[in-house]
Amino acid sequence: MADIFPYIPKTITVHMGPPDQWAENVTVSFPDYVKNVASSEIYPTWEPAAIRANILAIISFALNRVYTEFYPSRGYDFQITASTAYDQKFIRGRNIFENISQMVDEIFNNYIRRQGFVEPLSAKFCNGTTTTCDGLSQWGSQDLAKQGYNSMEILRTYYGDDIELVVDAPIQDITASYPGVPLRLGAVGDDVLRIQVMLNRISQNYPAIPKISPVTGTFGEPTEAAVKEFQRIFNLTPDGVVGKATWYQMVFLYTGVLRLSELVSQGQTFYGFEFQYPGVVREGDTGDAVRILQYMLALLAEFEDALLPITVDSVFGPQTAQAVRQYQSLVGLIPDGIVGEATWNSLYSHASQAYFALSRDTVRAQAFRQSITPTSTGQGERFADTPRLGQFPGQDVGLGQNDHQKGVMV
Repeated sequence: MADIFPYIPKTITVHMGPPDQWAENVTVSFPDYVKNVASSEIYPTWEPAAIRANILAIISFALNRVYTEFYPSRGYDFQITASTAYDQKFIRGRNIFENISQMVDEIFNNYIRRQGFVEPLSAKFCNGTTTTCDGLSQWGSQDLAKQGYNSMEILRTYYGDDIELVVDAPIQDITASYPGVPLRLGAVGDDVLRIQVMLNRISQNYPAIPKISPVTGTFGEPTEAAVKEFQRIFNLTPDGVVGKATWYQMVFLYTGVLRLSELVSQGQTFYGFEFQYPGVVREGDTGDAVRILQYMLALLAEFEDALLPITVDSVFGPQTAQAVRQYQSLVGLIPDGIVGEATWNSLYSHASQAYFALSRDTVRAQAFRQSITPTSTGQGERFADTPRLGQFPGQDVGLGQNDHQKGVMV
């Protein structure tokens, strides 16, 4: 849970041996790393579709290591190793094939993931001759390319039909997920929210850790109690303070229980927990359910002039009621200003797709009314699909802010 959204690191540090043995650390630009691995793993004479498929697998696997903080959460000062027993083949100083170099320059900021998941796919692979695995067969990909398969058809053959391509991901320096200061009773904000989300998921595997409900981003006594129990279980000082050691132990466990660094990941999703229907929400209500409702309405107002922007203040007042009625009228629901299950689920469905549309590079948000089509369920409508997925731009934003909205993952 290093960052809310994946990004392409400007550089990546490679440990030139197995993780638990001393070896030199080499830092190179991310495109140069991908070029080196691809030149070490595949042949430049292969079909372009096979080369592209293998490069996308290499990129996605490396980004998964960065995203999950796979090695930093274990106390190492590198992002990936050069050992094929653990990661991918990297040979310092090797020659780079020109056609591979050109293709990497074109697609180094693209990657694959499972539909609805946030993390880049841990796209494991093997040569398919002397070694076999559950992931991509390198020689098999060449055979498929000779049969006329394109790169995504090749990748779906090995990783499943539910993978998708994310394009033009943002590029930035690697940033550690730990906020830099210990978090304790009274703290508020997104970092506290991440603690609560991680602990709640870890507690499914370690039920002695008490559940934190509601998840609000406020470090109260329930969060402190959960932190203390987590620390006791994992032999950390049970002071209820989330310092660096506790934080990365949480990251390590959270990644582990969700299997985020494995091909069979359970997946990290954009909304999941907090956006579940909370029961009827109406004028006069306050609290987290109202805040989430207002967040979805504010996001959708970016798509349609008929939906007036609202303030996200956790208070269901006349302005919010008016916004709900406007939305209900727009999608064919009874405009009573009351958010029942049909309205909530319709809002969630549209907000989820709107979020993706806002972050796509090929499509700037189209008018909401022009981009909805009836569903087969009769419960409102949904946004039409756009050509390909883009990526969150990597800048911090807040609730109610224009253009791009920050997501919450579980």
